[in-house]
Amino acid sequence: ITWVGHATHLVQLPGLNVVIDPIWSLRASPVTWMGAKRFVPATPALHELPEIHAVLLTHDHYDHLDKPTVGALRDRYGAGLVWYTPLGYRSWFASLGVTNVVELDWWEERMLPGGDYRVVATPARHWTRRTPWSTNTRLWCSWALVPTAAADAGFRVYLGGDSAYASVFEEIGRRLGPFDVSILPIGAYEPRWFMGASHMNPEEAVQVYEDLGGRGAFLPSHWGTFRLTFEDPLEPPERLRAAWSERGLEEQWLHVPRHGETVRVGAER
Repeated sequence: ITWVGHATHLVQLPGLNVVIDPIWSLRASPVTWMGAKRFVPATPALHELPEIHAVLLTHDHYDHLDKPTVGALRDRYGAGLVWYTPLGYRSWFASLGVTNVVELDWWEERMLPGGDYRVVATPARHWTRRTPWSTNTRLWCSWALVPTAAADAGFRVYLGGDSAYASVFEEIGRRLGPFDVSILPIGAYEPRWFMGASHMNPEEAVQVYEDLGGRGAFLPSHWGTFRLTFEDPLEPPERLRAAWSERGLEEQWLHVPRHGETVRVGAER
């Protein structure tokens, strides 16, 4: 798993390469001249990516759904690239000439290219909006990648996307876990009176990891790339490590990669 930055990850499973919430633009914004700007360039660069078989989108906020990046991936990989989204995105993608879009409601699933993995749209506690008049006109979700019966020994990966804490993570763990990898958001949480209903903080992310089953690798997401809220951009991993230690969780399972760093999971299984 390679952390490109923010919520963008390249997940490489045997025979399957998946990109999550792709944004390679300098800013997370509807315009190029203002808005949240990257501290660190997206790494690897888009032209350095390997073959991509599928893209998973969690929701439509500009730091997760980036129009220039969608166009660049369309041009690089063509019509064969499959985009998996929650409900309500097909017409937006069609306006960019992207028609290979699979919309899923919570708990619906589809086979991924190659036939060894299926993707399940799982619940999250968040919201959607790209314009002042489009609040919650589209769905949001998290994702689970699970092996098919034909690939029973495959990896199980949970992709938290963007979410506040909610009791539903226990159900996700019961139905689809245990996971070999959980990628969970840890940033954009202050002030809590405002952000608590949309974004989990690092301590809550550790609780979600335990709710999901408390095993496998933990990789943090949604921090250190754009300044979106009031906390110090480098605070989230410090609080994550402290919460991890306080819960007595095994140090080997916690991975905090740098931008562009790849974490290889497998030997711990």
